[in-house]
Amino acid sequence: MTKARKYSPETRERAVRLVLEHEGDYDSRWAAVESIAQKIGCVPQTLLKWVRQVERDEGRQPGLKTDERQRLKDLEREVRELKRANEILRKASAYFAQAELDRRPR
Repeated sequence: MTKARKYSPETRERAVRLVLEHEGDYDSRWAAVESIAQKIGCVPQTLLKWVRQVERDEGRQPGLKTDERQRLKDLEREVRELKRANEILRKASAYFAQAELDRRPR
C-alpha cells in the first residue's frame, strides 16, 4: 500500500477550477475529472471529492461545508476526551469508596 500524497492547496484549487471550467468540453463530469486527474497526477476519485467539497462550500450542493466539518470533528474529539475523563473519575470514585468500606474502624 502506498503512502497518501499531499497536494498543495494551489494544486487542488487549480485542478477543481479546471474541472469546473472545462466540464462542458467532455461528455460527462467524470470524463473531465479523469482527464484532469491524469494530468495532475492524482486519482480521479480524489479530484471528484475535491470538486464536490468546493460545491458544498459554495452552497451549490447540500452537505457540510469545510469549516462545519472541522467543527464537528473537533466536537467529536472533545466528547471522546470527556467520556474518557468521566470513566476515569467514575472508576477512581468507586475505588476510593470501596477502600473506605474496607477500612477497619479504630
